[in-house]
Amino acid sequence: MKSIKTVLLVEDNPGDARLLREIFNEDRSLGAEFVHVECMGDAEKYLARHAVDIILLDLGLPDAQGLEGVRRARGAAPGIALVVLTGLDDEALAAHSIQEGAQDYLVKESYGSPRGLLRTLRHAVERKAMEEALFAEKERAQVTLDSIGDAVICTDVSGNITFLNIVAEKLSGWTRQAALGQPMTEVFRVTDAASHEIAAKPTGVRTAPGPSEHSPSTRMLVRGDGSAIPIEDCVAPIHDREGQAIGTVIVFRDVSIARAMAQQISHSAEHDFLTGLPNRMLLNDRIGHAIALAPRHRSKVAVLFLDLDGFKYINDSLGHPVGDKLLQSIAKRLVGCVRGSDTVSRQGGDEFVVLLSELHSVEDAAILARRILKAVAEAHAIDHHDLHVTTSIGVSVYPDDGLDAETLIKNADTAMYQAKENGRQSYQFFKQAMNVRAVERQSVEESLRRALQRGEFKLQYQPKIDLRTGAITGAEALLRWLHPTRGLLSPARFIPVAEECGLILSIGAWVLREACTQARNWLDKGLDFSTMAVNVSAMEFRDDKFLGGLFEILGETGLDPRYLELELTESVLMKRAESTASILQILRERGVKIAIDDFGTGYSSLSYLKKFLVDTLKIDQSFVRQISTAGDDTTIVTAVIGMARGLKLRVVAEGVETFEELEVLRAHQCDEAQGFYFSRPLPASRFAELLKNGIPKPKNVASSSIVPSQEQLRFGVGNASRLSLGSRQV
Repeated sequence: MKSIKTVLLVEDNPGDARLLREIFNEDRSLGAEFVHVECMGDAEKYLARHAVDIILLDLGLPDAQGLEGVRRARGAAPGIALVVLTGLDDEALAAHSIQEGAQDYLVKESYGSPRGLLRTLRHAVERKAMEEALFAEKERAQVTLDSIGDAVICTDVSGNITFLNIVAEKLSGWTRQAALGQPMTEVFRVTDAASHEIAAKPTGVRTAPGPSEHSPSTRMLVRGDGSAIPIEDCVAPIHDREGQAIGTVIVFRDVSIARAMAQQISHSAEHDFLTGLPNRMLLNDRIGHAIALAPRHRSKVAVLFLDLDGFKYINDSLGHPVGDKLLQSIAKRLVGCVRGSDTVSRQGGDEFVVLLSELHSVEDAAILARRILKAVAEAHAIDHHDLHVTTSIGVSVYPDDGLDAETLIKNADTAMYQAKENGRQSYQFFKQAMNVRAVERQSVEESLRRALQRGEFKLQYQPKIDLRTGAITGAEALLRWLHPTRGLLSPARFIPVAEECGLILSIGAWVLREACTQARNWLDKGLDFSTMAVNVSAMEFRDDKFLGGLFEILGETGLDPRYLELELTESVLMKRAESTASILQILRERGVKIAIDDFGTGYSSLSYLKKFLVDTLKIDQSFVRQISTAGDDTTIVTAVIGMARGLKLRVVAEGVETFEELEVLRAHQCDEAQGFYFSRPLPASRFAELLKNGIPKPKNVASSSIVPSQEQLRFGVGNASRLSLGSRQV
């Protein structure tokens, strides 16, 4: 028990004061200082200057009668134990004083023995200490519950509200005062999101302890004003010491933002960002579904592959914003040409695919193709321009031309190239005899096998810029193939061929060795930068000799691994995830950095970001373009930056072309960026000059027409050219 060192007696009767002093003096074991004052005013003055352990207070003071004295004592010393002194006929008043905050009372005529009195005083001090501790604990609980982000509601065993924290008040629309004592069903009204029926209510309490119960995620909370919000909630019983249920605690949160973001991510995973059309993944699923139904309905399935004629010229001369709007206009016209049961998909770039399900006549596909040719060819009014493009269409039909989505699309693509060869703005049904693509592929493969030996491959380097300082942080190595007779070839023409015939491994090794050699050369010259980024294709990454070859090249070139950054797409990472994780672990241990290239355009799975050891997310330029082409739409860019920051990853924005895009990225604290706004890809010598002198103050390239110079055209660095190993982007 806590010892008592100082006792303050407030008593105006000298006889009663003398009696108490004598009782204290009889028991020397107390050892307490005994201080006596005769009125409340003197007591208040003493308490203002001195500390005491307990106050003995007469309820009949000349300047404080009855409960007034108790209140004044509490005000002067709120944390000190208080025992009131009263006569035999005032015990009712003494009881009221305890309700006002006193810990106990003594009847003057029966103080009893010194030990009994001492025991009473010590019990009063301990009771006060317990009251203060209980209050502090309750206050901590109250502050904690009001500070957390989740809403908390408590009920008694009858289901009536006993507590709401601040978040629960905000979400339910009920104040704490109005809710207390109300049935839980009035305050926490929950419906099913689909049926709008009243959902099961957590009114019951269990009689034995158990885990909390999580309710379905399709619940809506009807607020006090009648509006509704989606919530997630869980319920747990409250038990007393004997395990008896005495109430319920309900914890819930507003999931409006999370649900909207999940829907946005889900939609983005299956739809093209620019046009809103189904993307390749969703198209393949729908083709498979249509093929499955075709035998049952005794129907056919047609796939139309479209490639625009003349789009690249418009994109290069008028810029990406105009090109994007033209693609959106074409997408609307295509949707207007088909039935509701059909699907129009954008495959990327200026390629579209149309799925005709439940086709009963092949001629119907021809009729649609002619309708599309006419619709696309009509002038498109874009930013005060009347733009004219045409399209070439290839058609394949199930089951004659293929039994799965991949084959049907491939054969329709082959037929489309035949349509282009036939003069464009036409359609062509697939025929088995078509070999134009095969001949082309063979020609490219033969040239590829000689390209390395003849030194036809070149690397150019595009700088990455720190958006806080403006300094160059690194370079991305980009592959160029200057064919001796065909000139500059798009990676879309030779990378797929290189992957199919296995040449991608030797080409990739050349790119890596060349980039590492160049990086070491710059470092030896004292040029400062952080990383040399190199794209790695799926076939390279999955090769058994990939790691050995990588570290051998680093050893040969003498480049410290911490200067190398490998850029991998989401699809590369997601294939054989377990082996991917182990490879990334080895790379991390050796110091090699990993970046996810074109983030958001592949699987867009959030789970792998925690599983895989990566350093950087590169926001695909298509999302950056939305900032200026989709009505200042920063939703996806903001989400990616926020998610990356939460996972402590660096964020690099690709394809920055305008000052507006730059400012938005800066405002959302994007770490780095690259794109034509800062610099086009450059030969090594010119990039070295940038490392020496820094990036010149850029102009807003979107504000004027971009007309590439002859040198830029020769090296493929016009406005639409971003040639990168493993990329179909042009």
